Amino acid sequence: MLSPEKSLSLSEYGQIRTKALYRLPVRFYVYQFAGLLVTGLLFTALSRYEGLDRLICDFWYDAASHSFPLQHNRWLDLLNHRLLKDLVIATGAVALLYGLVRRQPRLVAVALLMGTGALAVGILKATSHHSCPWDLLEYGGKALSYPLFDAVPANSGPGRCFPGGHASSGFIVMAGFFAFWRERRRLAWSFFAGGIALGMLMGFGQVVRGAHFLSHNLWAGWWVWFSQVAMYGIATTWLVKDH
Repeated sequence: MLSPEKSLSLSEYGQIRTKALYRLPVRFYVYQFAGLLVTGLLFTALSRYEGLDRLICDFWYDAASHSFPLQHNRWLDLLNHRLLKDLVIATGAVALLYGLVRRQPRLVAVALLMGTGALAVGILKATSHHSCPWDLLEYGGKALSYPLFDAVPANSGPGRCFPGGHASSGFIVMAGFFAFWRERRRLAWSFFAGGIALGMLMGFGQVVRGAHFLSHNLWAGWWVWFSQVAMYGIATTWLVKDH
């Protein structure tokens, strides 16, 4: 029979093991990339034909004043554009610090995946020639719009509006899906669904202000998802050894 001291050490070892990183099976990545392929094709169609984007954007645009009435709404700016974003960033920072101090690599991985998703969208957004709706000619601005993958027009405006950077701050919560998928499946799916819901909510706040089209936010979610899948797979393949 094991001594109490021996039992305690085994218990502690088990707790450490459940907090450690782990590899996910190949089948997991097959399903993930299949989902990415299907949604990528769907989002491409939405971006190129633009009908749904325009329909939603037109609803919030006031043709009489040539502006979006909610563009400078103080509550949308404070609650959606500032506080929600700051809250998500603070949560990621706390997870990183706590994970480092308590030596919980899974929490560190969640924080780093959150940063990876935000960075991927940020880089794409900073190099994009697509301008925001409120900068476009048809919505009171001066820039010309163009479908995704078409040639960039001479007057494409300030650009830097695709994908939706603000929505990505919500989508990055999906990082928890990868860290808990193997052992706490329900919690993992909660992170995935919660990240999508939060990203769409934050993105909707930008749509009604005229800052983004719906497709901008959908692509933000896609790139966050893709970057997190890829980064988790690469990192665990490199760092985690099979036992």
